[in-house]
Formats: sequence, C-alpha cells, structure tokens
Amino acid sequence: MDSTFDTLLRGGTLIDPMTGRHGVADIGVRDGRIMAIEPVIDRAATARETHDISGKIVTAGMIDTHGHVYEHVTGRFGLNADMVGVRSGVTTLVDQGGPSCMTIGGFRHFIAEPAASRVLCFLSAYLVGGLEGHLYPELYGPGQTDVAHSVRAAQENRDIVRGIKAHCELGGVSRWGLDVIRIGKRIARDAGIPLYIHLGQLWPTMEDAPDINPDEIVRELMPLMEPGDILAHPFTRHPGGFISMETGEVHPVVWAALERGVTVDVGHGSHFSFEMARTVMAAGIRPYTLGADMHGYNVKVPAATDLEDRGKNPFAGVSPFNLTHAMSKLLYLGMPMDEVIATVTSNPARMLGMADTLGSLQVGREADISVLDHVQGRFTLSDNSGARVMVDEMLAPAFCLRAGRMYRADSPLVPPLA
Repeated sequence: MDSTFDTLLRGGTLIDPMTGRHGVADIGVRDGRIMAIEPVIDRAATARETHDISGKIVTAGMIDTHGHVYEHVTGRFGLNADMVGVRSGVTTLVDQGGPSCMTIGGFRHFIAEPAASRVLCFLSAYLVGGLEGHLYPELYGPGQTDVAHSVRAAQENRDIVRGIKAHCELGGVSRWGLDVIRIGKRIARDAGIPLYIHLGQLWPTMEDAPDINPDEIVRELMPLMEPGDILAHPFTRHPGGFISMETGEVHPVVWAALERGVTVDVGHGSHFSFEMARTVMAAGIRPYTLGADMHGYNVKVPAATDLEDRGKNPFAGVSPFNLTHAMSKLLYLGMPMDEVIATVTSNPARMLGMADTLGSLQVGREADISVLDHVQGRFTLSDNSGARVMVDEMLAPAFCLRAGRMYRADSPLVPPLA
C-alpha cells in the first residue's frame, strides 16, 4: 500500500508571518509538495519518514538575501552554495553581486543548476562582477560598466536574476562620485528589477582626493532610491551608514527613503555592530530582510591553508556567525520572534517578487521547509568591533526540506553554540 506522505513532520511550532499562522501543527509532504497542514494530521496517515519535531520551530524555507557563492570564479571570496544553503538549513540563497553580464552563464551552469539549494542572484552593475569581493577598486569605475549588456543579461536570465547590486561608499565616491550608482540605477530601472546598495566603506579613499563627507554621500544617494530598492548594512561599523557622523542619529533622508518604500537588509557580514544596531533600532527602524553576508574572508573555510593571508584582507572578520546567529542577534535586540522569522521568509519573498511561490507554508506549494532548534541557556554573541553580549536564547538549524528532500544541517560553516 502506498504511503499517504513521503515525509510527515509532527508537533513542530509553525511560524508563518505571511499567513499569520503561529501554533503547533503537523505537515505532510508528498512528491516534493506540501499536501497537508493541520493541527494534528490523522494518526492513521502513513509516511515513508515521520519526524517528531516537538519543541522545534518550523518555517517556510529560509531565504538568505545576501550570499557570496560564486565559488572559484570570485576567488577566495565565494563559498560553496550548499554549505551556505541547505546544509545550513537555508533553502534559497541570493548571491549579491558575484555574477555580471559577462559571467552570468557560468553562474547558472556551474553554481545555480548543480546546487541542491535554490540559488538566485542580484547581478553586479560592473562588467567583471565581484572578483575577490570587489577587492581591486580600479575594476569598478563607471568605465567598467555596460548598461545595455547588463539589462539584456538580466532580462534573459529573469528566472535567477532578481535585482542589481552596486556600492555607495567613501572609496568609490572619492574616485568617481556617484556615477556608478546612477548607472546601477539605470540598469535596474531598465530591467524592471530592484537596486541593492552596499553602504559603509569598502575601499580606501584616494590619497589626493578632497575630504569626503560620509553624511553628504548619504544625502546625495537617497533621492536616487525608489520603492522596492534595498539599502544594505544599516548596522555597519564603518562610516557612511544610517547613522550621521555629524549628529549621531539616523539621517533624516534615510527616513524619507524608507517612507517611500525603500527597504532595509541587515547584510550582517563583517559589518554588523551591536552599538549601531541599538541606535538604529531605538530610533524605530526595523530590518525588513536579513542577509548573512558570509564569504571566504569572514568565516573559517574548511580545508583552507591560507588563513593568515585571509585574515589580512580588508573584508576579514573574526566573529563566528551564520544566518541563525544573525537571527539570534535580532532577538537579543528586541525584535519579536515572528518579526525575525519574517526577515528570512515572507519579507525576502516579497523583495524578490516571488511571494506567490516562496516565503510561506501553504498546501500545494513546493515543500521548502526549515526546522530550527530554539535553545535556552547562556550564550555569548560578538561582533567584529569586539563587543560581546550574553544572551539566553539562540536559534540553530536542525534540518530543511528543499522541494521535499531532507538535508541535515551538517555544514562546517554552522558555528557551535557557545
């Protein structure tokens, strides 16, 4: 006799901000799709695999909105997609700026298609893409862009290209002003997709450049942003973020941008600062999406033999983290659990224009499901400015289903709880 389900998850606490559901439920999966969600599925139902997940949190497959997974092509910067994705409890990854109009074909065939994780991207505004994490500024000026080619590449790969990535920071402005940002905005507008902007310093400023005022950069940038565009790194420890260097408060122009529909992505990475996060969130700004921003310079890459050299990189980080660590930091900062879950499910699905297929647990949808441990105790979290805090709860990935197939959270990139 055929089983009712391929997989049956029993007794987990389902949290789905898109539908407003929060409570204990059973989920039945068959042929890669969700076939049933009930408070208790009939005990007579059979399944090839049944998992008692009582005490665990069940969400729509988590979406990491800021990944760097163009492995090998972006040098040491790119990580293995499935180590960041399904093996970390994450079903969908968005590579931010790795592929370009020239390299999107390789990204599709060598990264997105072979991966068990769903892999999307925001196309780099620059011809070369994110080589070594944009380490060499001379490759990223306005002369290293092509609007028509980038628009065509985005449109021809619309299934995986969901936006455009560009940078607004002191080093670039000292060289080219905001020219590259305007070009990125034109690419995004012509392609009909959002623009994702990196805030906070990336490159050193030119030695012979006049003094650059970080606050003035932010004031010039915000009028270029349109509804649906995304500002990344609101909690950056580097100048040029949400907090004015002049007043120590959130820029008024940032508020104006958010009011007209620009959204905020944490982009944790090496940028995250508890101090800046407290200031921004105390002002009333909540992140809309939560990207982990893991890359080969801010996590310990398995089998890497050049750790000392990696540690000298300007993008290096020493604080262990992953997506669930970043979620735990938002809990510590006072965001309710349902809001934190929304930053990795329903909100990024809307940001990507894919809310009809991602970000929610609903009967008939593809079975992308994340299961998390909610652990109580005493744990230490840190940031890359050296700040350390003690917290009494942590989220950690247990496993996920990607299109109904189970993947244990066994990635070496998942830090131990400490």
